[in-house]
Amino acid sequence: MRHLDRLACALMLWAFLAVCPAIADVKLPALISANMVLQRGMMVPIWGTADPGESVTVTFGDQRVAATADSVGRWLVRLDPLRAGGPVEITIAGKNTITVRNVMIGDVWVCSGQSNMAWPVKLSANSEQEIAGARYPMIRLFTVENKVAEQPLEDTRGGWAECSPETVPDFSAAAYFFGRDLHKSLNVPIGLINTSWGGTPAEAWTSLPVLESDPDFEPMLARWNKIIADYPKAKEDYDAKLAQWEQDAEKAKSEGKPEPRKPRPPVGPDHQHRTAGLYNGMIAPLTPYAIKGAIWYQGESNASRAYQYRKLFPAMIRNWRADWGQGFFPFLFVQLANWAPGGDRPMDDYWAELREAQLMTLRLPNTGMAVSIDIGDPGNIHPKNKQEVGRRLALGAKKIAYGKNVAYSGPIFRSMTVERDKIRLRFRHVYGGLVAQGGGSLKGFTIAGADRKFVEAVAKIDGNMIVVHSDQVPNPVAVRYAWAINPVCNLYNKADLPASPFRTDDWPGLTADKL
Repeated sequence: MRHLDRLACALMLWAFLAVCPAIADVKLPALISANMVLQRGMMVPIWGTADPGESVTVTFGDQRVAATADSVGRWLVRLDPLRAGGPVEITIAGKNTITVRNVMIGDVWVCSGQSNMAWPVKLSANSEQEIAGARYPMIRLFTVENKVAEQPLEDTRGGWAECSPETVPDFSAAAYFFGRDLHKSLNVPIGLINTSWGGTPAEAWTSLPVLESDPDFEPMLARWNKIIADYPKAKEDYDAKLAQWEQDAEKAKSEGKPEPRKPRPPVGPDHQHRTAGLYNGMIAPLTPYAIKGAIWYQGESNASRAYQYRKLFPAMIRNWRADWGQGFFPFLFVQLANWAPGGDRPMDDYWAELREAQLMTLRLPNTGMAVSIDIGDPGNIHPKNKQEVGRRLALGAKKIAYGKNVAYSGPIFRSMTVERDKIRLRFRHVYGGLVAQGGGSLKGFTIAGADRKFVEAVAKIDGNMIVVHSDQVPNPVAVRYAWAINPVCNLYNKADLPASPFRTDDWPGLTADKL
């Protein structure tokens, strides 16, 4: 009888648990976990979930802050500004207690973009030596799981790791070399959050409300609305073709014939190009986390719509800043490198116009651009010299984020005047003077008259200015520099930083009507 009584009680308890919600433990998002870096010098949000109405207390040193979970179980507290240091522990207590160990206080940078940001240390230049030397326990690495989402998510998957030869090989090379440079210079802990995905456009990293707020972005939204609406039928057709292919492939195999081409699945709601899809899945979950700034390495996937990028890229930056709620935090980005794809694709103007759109984005406050026109690989869209990319991004951070007195930019075109048969160019960020890298004459300049036909020009340095002319253009009106996908160009300043490609005209480009 006692056995039957125990069995009956167990069944009743099981039935009760099956119909009643379980008591929820206090839970933390993936970002708030062991080995993390918390941002110094500002209020630091700590958040998570618990039972609705549950009291949660966060203890950090002599700080003790409490919050009550809201009606859906969310809670958030803010720690007073912290000083750099560590390691320390944080305790979060509700119905259960969590201790987060080995926490550092320093500077946190979000590192995002497409494949050149995702490109790992193990595939960068001099990788074996770089990996062997990557013993920096004060640098912490977090890689966000690739995720497309229809709505903004509240959490991601991932974990913090101390930087070591074991953890660095698969981490973003550009992010690591950037963070390493800052760590060595500032001697504070650095947290790097790598949230990147190869081959992705900027609209995927921008929120839907921002995209919907500008009529110029409507064509992108309309394309994706149609793709999503058509997907069920496209998937049904694909499944039928796949079933037929499997039969045909099996038959071909039995007859010793080549396998037929496998049908490609249709693009659908989970595709990484979906408007706002990566913002929802890979940026929104990060936005409560206190950060110092962001670095960005992207643009290739938007090159055919470069004019649109003039609005899209600044809109994305403003979007992130608004949603983080930290004001105009520093945002640094890499201008497209030189590349020679071959073939007869009209990509010279595409990439030149995309670089121009990136240059124009410097109009936003607290932005900086690392020019990479001289460190690309003509034969590979993924140049391996990520060390110099990271160094140049770090120069921008030292100036813009930390107020250091450093040369951080190559020459940037400022203004021009026409002097009879010549055009005189003036620049910002000269830093001691202009030079032709490697000696010899300046290369990469072209000049045009009112007919808009550009020809190779002679360019000479005159103090901190450049004078450009050509015997073929007696009445010049415009100059362009490095206006090609893989230009031959050599204008630098004496800080050994290359000039950004530019043009003095505003004539409509090849991508002006591409939406």
